[in-house]
Amino acid sequence: MEIRLHPSILSADFVNMQSELARIASADAVHVDVMDNHFVAALTFGPQMVKRIGEVSPIPLDVHLMIDRADENAAIYAEVGAQSVTFHVEAARNVSSVVSAIHEHGAQAGIALKPGTPLEPYLENLHEVDMVLIMTVEPGAGGQPFMPEVMPKLEMLSSYLAQHGLSPLVEVDGGITTETLPIALARGANTFVAGSSVFGHGIPAENIAALRASAHS
Repeated sequence: MEIRLHPSILSADFVNMQSELARIASADAVHVDVMDNHFVAALTFGPQMVKRIGEVSPIPLDVHLMIDRADENAAIYAEVGAQSVTFHVEAARNVSSVVSAIHEHGAQAGIALKPGTPLEPYLENLHEVDMVLIMTVEPGAGGQPFMPEVMPKLEMLSSYLAQHGLSPLVEVDGGITTETLPIALARGANTFVAGSSVFGHGIPAENIAALRASAHS
């Protein structure tokens, strides 16, 4: 099956961002991790930096918000030009309202779940989102190992979507390599965030091609 690859610039060289983006032009989107040093213990980009990344990126922006107060802050990233904005359900008081606000500003809306967050309370929200992100590491830092114990939740998600005729993108983020991508693919994922395995060694375009090839191995 065709998959989507969204390299995470969390593993890129921030000082040379435009050239780093050019090196992943063969991907489907760039995954932009926004962290506020509150929801997770790390600090990255704010809205103005995301806007600038969007202005120079050759591919669309898949913004992943790891920030508190998603109800007040998520739509800002749609306003500055992100094509897709995903927020954590753990940081939202009203998931449906946040989804609506993102849609109203012209972006696709996604929800993200930490490894330990159950899917069941958010099944109804699956009917209104464009993407569901299942974290396969704890959010907040790159380079962590893939958590296979999250796969039953991914299987439950895929089963629910099939039963209800829903087709949001199913994204996984964390520890994605040529070895782990097929594991998540077999359980229903179709969109893959890869940071270290794209930027950590070699040539990013070749690493992207190897990840695509692993889907057919």
